[in-house]
Amino acid sequence: MSTAHAPRILVVEDDPHLSAGVVENLRAEGYEVDCVADGRRALEWLEAGTCGLVLLDVMLPELDGFTVCRTLRERGDNTPVLFLTARGDPIDRVRGLEAGGDDYLGKPFHLRELLLRIRAILRRWDWYKSASAAEGAVLRFGGNEVDFRVFRARAWNGTTQELTEKEAMILKVLAERPGEIVSREDLLERVWGYDVFPSTRTVDNFILRLRKRFERDPADPRHFLTVWGVGYRFMTEGET
Repeated sequence: MSTAHAPRILVVEDDPHLSAGVVENLRAEGYEVDCVADGRRALEWLEAGTCGLVLLDVMLPELDGFTVCRTLRERGDNTPVLFLTARGDPIDRVRGLEAGGDDYLGKPFHLRELLLRIRAILRRWDWYKSASAAEGAVLRFGGNEVDFRVFRARAWNGTTQELTEKEAMILKVLAERPGEIVSREDLLERVWGYDVFPSTRTVDNFILRLRKRFERDPADPRHFLTVWGVGYRFMTEGET
């Protein structure tokens, strides 16, 4: 790949042999790469610098990967996170992704699969940034105003809402197709990559979060409508 605009990747891994191999291969692909060996140093590094993607092990000294990812999201850092871990249980996968992760790759893994997943995450992120530029940057509906560029919204009740990356990306997909039925599978593929989840439950949880942020009555939604057995429909003016 070209190195002209190669994003920087932070590898957070305490196995020195694995981290050395990953770093070497990523640099061979043209990425700029930094590496730290524990969760606390990862948070310090990300507070001081920026990167385009974090490869994050779960079982780390000091702070585990779930805690690192959750802390990043809580402080408004939406850098994409790809978990690398030996813990392949579906519950752990969902836990990591609901903590704000973008993908989950179990060890041992093939280098080619790692590279494909990195490219897929960066491609989805590029889509979001380009789709949120210029005229598509601000969405207004039902007294709410969402600025996709800064992951911030002003809700109908005057409160400021700080969106997570995934909340913003789901809303962006829905807003591109107002009034249309968008399947859960489509949301998975556009926002996470279809093969990330063992089920579609997490999509439903994110829709519930959006309802709590923007619906006047989340129990009786007017904008984020469920189409049972299929997916969701987004209505800018509310269902009539």
